[in-house]
This record gives sequence, C-alpha cells and structure tokens, in this order.
Amino acid sequence: MVSDMLDDQTIRDETELRGRFGPVVPVAALKVLDHLDEYALRFIALSPLLVLASAEAGGGTDASPRGDAPGFVAAPDPRTLVIPDRRGNNRLDSFANILTNPQVGLLFFVPGIDETLRVKGAGEITRDPAVLEPLAAQGKVPAVGLVVRVREVMFHCGKALIRSRLWNPEGHIPRGAFPSLGRIIADQTAAVTAEDAEANLAEAYRTRLY
Repeated sequence: MVSDMLDDQTIRDETELRGRFGPVVPVAALKVLDHLDEYALRFIALSPLLVLASAEAGGGTDASPRGDAPGFVAAPDPRTLVIPDRRGNNRLDSFANILTNPQVGLLFFVPGIDETLRVKGAGEITRDPAVLEPLAAQGKVPAVGLVVRVREVMFHCGKALIRSRLWNPEGHIPRGAFPSLGRIIADQTAAVTAEDAEANLAEAYRTRLY
C-alpha cells in the first residue's frame, strides 16, 4: 500500500523538518504581531471571505468558510474580532469544536489581492444583543457571533494564490464542467432526488442567506 511506502519517508520531528528548509527568513519571523494594526484592520474591512479553522478537544480538525459583504467582520478593538454567524445548515461543527477547544485560526481573503491575512486566537460564542445587533444584515440579527481574542496576526505572501491563479477569470472553469451540489448530495446520500436537492438549494440561496 502507498501508506506503507510513505511510512519510511515520513518526517517526524521539527529538527528534521527544518533541516530540509533552512532557517526562517528573518523578516518572516519579525512580521508576527500580537494585535491588529492599521493594515490588518484595513484588510479585514475589505474582506468578504474568511476561512475559520477549529479543532475538537480530541484533535479532530475542521475548516469552514464565512462570507458576506466586505467588512462583515467587526473589530471593536485591536485585539478583538467579532464574526456574525449567518444562516447555514445547522451542523455547527466549528461552534461545537470551540466549546471544547477555543483555539482558532482565521485566513482572510480580498478579491484581487494575492496576499492573505492570518489571525490566531481564542474564540468564544456570544449571544449578547449589544454585540450582535450592529452586525445585522438584510434586517436579520445573527443568532450568535464568534468573538475572537487575537493572539497572533501576520500577512501571508501571495505565492499560493499567484500559482493557483485564483482571481484570474481565465482560470475559472465553466460551471457545467463539475456536477451541481444537488446532484452530489443525491448520489452521496440516496435520500433525495437530484431535482429536489437542486430545487431546495436554489430556494435556500434565494431566500435563506440571512
């Protein structure tokens, strides 16, 4: 098996890992901040999308997108972020993780900019109306919000996005080149027809974004 072949080549400690790459570039080591400076705040205000990474107490991990109009994430002070929870499918994987392990990572994107912003911190779930009401969208106040106590902040270079050509329209595939989510759900679950799944998704996208 491939896994058996890989075992002999698996790197198992940081010393061996660093031996294959060399020392950290000095500027890369210095760029980590313990707060949101003016550049991080401006980037977050422009960002319509982030990825939230979380982990269970036992170590299982999850990554989930969060998105809305640019500036949907609030920054009440340089060491705090508040992410409103917009309507989803109620799996609540990230929130369940945070209840047992508050450590989270955030990766912010801004369309057209290849660099990203990374934030680490501790998360807590709030239901405080004073916090949530200013984050209302389309007249809907979020049921809860994720408050992140910021611990580390750094900008990440754009090499990955440049290589992937993420923002280049010439690299976008035609939507019909990959099955619809309705078709995938129908095939994976056998609990609904593709037509019904696609109709449900279309309705949710049209009327239940908020």
